Amino acid sequence: MSMLKPLVTLALLSTLAGCASTQGPMDYSAFKKSNPKSILVLPPTNHTTEVIAPYGVLANVTVPLAEAGYYVFPVALVDETFKNNGLTVAEDIHAVSPKKLNDIFGADAVLYLEIEEYGTSYAVLSSDTVVVVKARLTDSRTNEILWQGKASAASSEQNNGNGGGIVGMLVEAAVTQIMETALDTGFEIAAIASNRLLSPEAHNGLLYGPRSPKYGKDKPVK
Repeated sequence: MSMLKPLVTLALLSTLAGCASTQGPMDYSAFKKSNPKSILVLPPTNHTTEVIAPYGVLANVTVPLAEAGYYVFPVALVDETFKNNGLTVAEDIHAVSPKKLNDIFGADAVLYLEIEEYGTSYAVLSSDTVVVVKARLTDSRTNEILWQGKASAASSEQNNGNGGGIVGMLVEAAVTQIMETALDTGFEIAAIASNRLLSPEAHNGLLYGPRSPKYGKDKPVK
């Protein structure tokens, strides 16, 4: 089955407003002072029961970071490096000092990810696949927080309502749960959430990196 149509749909959905963090204006002064050019993405910590959640999120963060203008260390290579050094648990990896990470990888900044929700839930009259991700970007040399944010996405954003009454809603909810679980819709929803979280076009998103033609032309210092 062609993935073109779902991907187009996801791209359109990622522009919807009101689904990212609604916090006040971000202070970008530390970000501008640090001026990172490369980002090391650590394996996400997973606060859900879905064992595939870290893979779904990690696979979707590289694109928005690269499109923002940063060099992103290949996540598969980074993961293999940690495994070769006996680190297989995300919490243990997050505990490694930023200076040590800088010594090993030479990245300017480190991105820490936390997965708060991931997967499909059934709630009698509706089923929904939700992904909620938090992130924190720190300077690998000083450990200063440069940026942090949170974003979510849900498959219910695509629903147009059901005109079949209660019975129709019950059937639709059951079918939706089965289909979205079987097809791992969480992976596609994670792509939307990651874009909302990290895109410089998003509210309080990252600043553009040096590889972007928009570098230095975005959000002012608070």
